Amino acid sequence: MLYLAQVQKKGFLGKTGLRLLACQKPGEIWVLMAEKEEVFVTESSPLSEGVLVLVELSHQGQIRSVKEATEWVMSLVEKYLNKGITPEFLQWQTEEIENWRQSLTLQSQELSRRELDLEARRDQIQELEDKLKQERRRLEALSRKLESENKELH
Repeated sequence: MLYLAQVQKKGFLGKTGLRLLACQKPGEIWVLMAEKEEVFVTESSPLSEGVLVLVELSHQGQIRSVKEATEWVMSLVEKYLNKGITPEFLQWQTEEIENWRQSLTLQSQELSRRELDLEARRDQIQELEDKLKQERRRLEALSRKLESENKELH
């Protein structure tokens, strides 16, 4: 797993401490570490105190690799901040997306309500059509009966 860390001053027995600041999750998502953990480099390290590094740790917490994060940070600056993508812009975009999501949810609910209303009206119309057909058949039968009675009288 990849971490962004900061080099701490030489610790106990000449070991360099790396304070883990953030962790990379799948999809290039970075999450700040809730608790700042520290891992120690066992070999001597030429890294200066305060330098940001990218640290790859095994699942057992063993350091696989350490490299300076300068190029990585600069690529982030070039990729995002150079284009005006600031934390404020991202926050604004997040709020806009949330507003759109809420608006779409309300529209969807309104469409669902209208669909139910139309379905109820369709059912009412169908019932009325059925009643009209029954009434028509009844009237036609009555008309035939009257015609036959009228023929019998003449």
